[in-house]
Amino acid sequence: MTETARSWLNSLNSLYTPTSTQFDAAKSHRASIESRLDAFLGVYEMFEIGSLRHGTGVWQHSDADYMVSLKGVRPSSPWTMLNRVKETLQARFQGTTIGVSRPAVVCYFSDGVVEVVPAYPSDSGYWIADPADGWMKSYPKSHNKYVNDVNTKHNGAAKALARQLKIWKYLRNVPISSCYLEMRAAKHLEGESTYLPFWDLYLALNKMYDANLAAMNDPTGLGSRFGACSSEAKRLDALSKLGSAVVRANKARDFESDGKDAHAIEQLKLLFNR
Repeated sequence: MTETARSWLNSLNSLYTPTSTQFDAAKSHRASIESRLDAFLGVYEMFEIGSLRHGTGVWQHSDADYMVSLKGVRPSSPWTMLNRVKETLQARFQGTTIGVSRPAVVCYFSDGVVEVVPAYPSDSGYWIADPADGWMKSYPKSHNKYVNDVNTKHNGAAKALARQLKIWKYLRNVPISSCYLEMRAAKHLEGESTYLPFWDLYLALNKMYDANLAAMNDPTGLGSRFGACSSEAKRLDALSKLGSAVVRANKARDFESDGKDAHAIEQLKLLFNR
């Protein structure tokens, strides 16, 4: 039986959907990380965040991510917080490479990577290190609820679309924030009455291109804007690759609409570098 473009796209999504056990090894370090930080810095809570927890992770690319809410007074510089957490964990896991990639402290365990985002609680949300500079507010629980609500409205499509955008990012080496892609996918589908896989993949990419990958307003109205890239050079690189993606997604949409599945699949393979 001839493969359809829709079945090809579904297979791609399935291939890059992590199983429930693939990150068990990395997650097994949670208790020891929390115990160490609580003993030396004081911890209010530590909870899983990021794409794996949220159901938009990408196999072979996503890490186990946690936010740790710290006790004490928030220092003037987030680097003070990040370095304290790094040094505290390095003393505990001496054979493990541990680095800082704002806003996270990254632990490269032999059986998996764990990213720890240190934070200080506030009346609403958490203060974390801004990837650009200084401090920023983060609302991971509220943002997860927003994406979940849109996802429920479209029977799982918001997370499927977000994963497709992330697969494109990783396979095409696009220097763009995964969080930005997820929020863009949800924001796009929030305004749609139905989900059409090829149309919505094209439209989500095209909207970002038309916006020149500008920072987007927090759709929950709670936090600051979501930035797409960590530098202007990376934004220009991502924008160039996004332009090619828009052209290929548009061609795939047209071919699929015309029943030319083989041609649509060719464009999808170019889009996702498969």
